[in-house]
This record gives sequence, C-alpha cells and structure tokens, in this order.
Amino acid sequence: MAGFDKVVNTYEEALAGLESGMTVIAGGFGLCGIPENLIARIKQMGVKDLTIVSNNCGVDGFGLGVLLEDRQIRKMISSYVGENALFEKQLLAGELEVELTPQGTLAEKMRAGGAGIPAFFTATGFGTPVAEGKEVREFNGRSYIMEESVTGDFAIVKGWKADRYGNVMYRHTAQNFNPMAATAGKITVVEVEEIVEPGELEPSQIHTPGIYVQRVIKGTFEKRIEQRTLRQA
Repeated sequence: MAGFDKVVNTYEEALAGLESGMTVIAGGFGLCGIPENLIARIKQMGVKDLTIVSNNCGVDGFGLGVLLEDRQIRKMISSYVGENALFEKQLLAGELEVELTPQGTLAEKMRAGGAGIPAFFTATGFGTPVAEGKEVREFNGRSYIMEESVTGDFAIVKGWKADRYGNVMYRHTAQNFNPMAATAGKITVVEVEEIVEPGELEPSQIHTPGIYVQRVIKGTFEKRIEQRTLRQA
C-alpha cells in the first residue's frame, strides 16, 4: 500500500496484525455477504480466544462456523444460533460464551461504535432476559434499556466493488450488516469481487466511504446458499 492506495495482494497482508484475544466484527447475514476468504485465513492463522461480533456464526463447515472447529472463538456476540449444530453444542456445553442480542440492537451497536457513540437507549428487550443487569430509564412514559456500542480490533467485510481508495459498494441483500461492521473496526479489511480505479464508481452509489477502510483485497467467492428451496414439478 502507498498513500491512499488501500489494495493488498495477499490474505497474509490483509490480516497482518490479527492476534489471539482480539475482537473481530464480521459482516454478513447467514451465508449472504460473508467475507468467506478472510474467515478462511483466520482459520489458517490459528489465532485463539477471539471475540466475534456477527449476526450469526455461519454453518457447520463454512463461514464463521469453521472457527468453531478448533475452538478459536471464545465469545460470540450475535443474534441467533441459526443452523450451526456445533455452535449449539458448544453453547449448551458451556464451552462457548454467547451474548445473544436482538438483531436491530446488534446493528445499532455496530453503527454507534463506528460513530463514536458509547451507548444508546432502546425499548427492544425491556422486560426480557436481554435487559438483565442493564440500566433502565423512562422516556415519555416508556421504559428503555441502555445498550453499549461495540468496536473491534478488526472488521472483516464483503463488498461487491471497491476502488483503490477503499470506497465500497455492496450488491443487493449482501449489504446487510456489512456497512455497519465496516465503520466499527480499528482496522477494516474489505474483500471484493472487483477493484476499479478511483473515479470509476458513481459517488452516489458508494455505501462505505474509503475513510473507514484500511485494506482492500480482491477475492473469488463460492457464495454458498444456506437453504435451497425448489418448487415441486
């Protein structure tokens, strides 16, 4: 990398500096828009005791699920277990710390963290186990709980196109958690399908400005489908 050029050529460069015990914020929803090659590189690195902040933990054998196989994850901050049997098994066995968080609250935790907002109040979860141990205040006759924002040592994100300056576009539903995750990392790494020269992206179509991005890498993607449903003939 030189100057404003954020492009790196290897996944070793992309995740240089990631160490055991760090917090990683990952974009994606299910298997849609996940940074699958960055996740695979984390598995290869063998780093341990990670805190992963993500909507869910992939599936068995793919996505973030591969990090559970060698118990590289110490804690998950996520919205649901999904269809990951190993996630469920480790959770129920007390081998994995899990902080289940309502989906919208999790998105706002990332967004607020990226905006430098340490905490916010939300009505979501009041009166449920989600609210246990959290500050409660009343606004306009309604009770709200305080939620702390999240930031990560790294954020790993999947984009569609990026220019060399780190400006990123996402495609359709693959946008999901990626824009919020991208703002909340001290080092944000984006893997994309295509890298173009500065000026080639229409400014109004850029979802994540390059100011949030430190590294960009071009990858190839399997793009698995979590469940394929076909109409009977």
